[in-house]
Amino acid sequence: MSEPKKHVMTYEGIRKLEDELEFLKTVKRKDITEKIKVALGYGDLTENSEYDEAKNEQAFVEGRILQLENMLRNASVIDENEIEKDVVSIGSIVKVKDYVFNEEVKFYIVGSAEADPMDNRISDESPVGSALVGKKAGAIIEVTVPDGIGKYEVLEVSRG
Repeated sequence: MSEPKKHVMTYEGIRKLEDELEFLKTVKRKDITEKIKVALGYGDLTENSEYDEAKNEQAFVEGRILQLENMLRNASVIDENEIEKDVVSIGSIVKVKDYVFNEEVKFYIVGSAEADPMDNRISDESPVGSALVGKKAGAIIEVTVPDGIGKYEVLEVSRG
């Protein structure tokens, strides 16, 4: 049997997952139970779209609860005190110059479970994230991204 994947995370990421799990277990489960009770009151379940929708939502929430519990059970928290401050790693905020778009961008390097590219929180396993890990200010990297080759210069490395 294979080892479960370890989810490398920051303390902030762990807290967010714990908060979501708590919300789903307490608030969301009660809401769905109430929706099911109301839908059952409408009678015939074969043509009851409210009931079907509530059951689908219940299945989604229960699946997400299992996923969150698994991620938290297999989480490995980064101790930022043991990591060099000037080297890019999980928990780093990296200011880079993007040569393709000629702009400065800040990336927050996180574990894959915390990634949110729309918020510039990129995974250490993503193409750009993995290319940045281990680099210091002044390093220039080229990496294959979905729309071609990206070229970045590390301007600054700090902790979140």
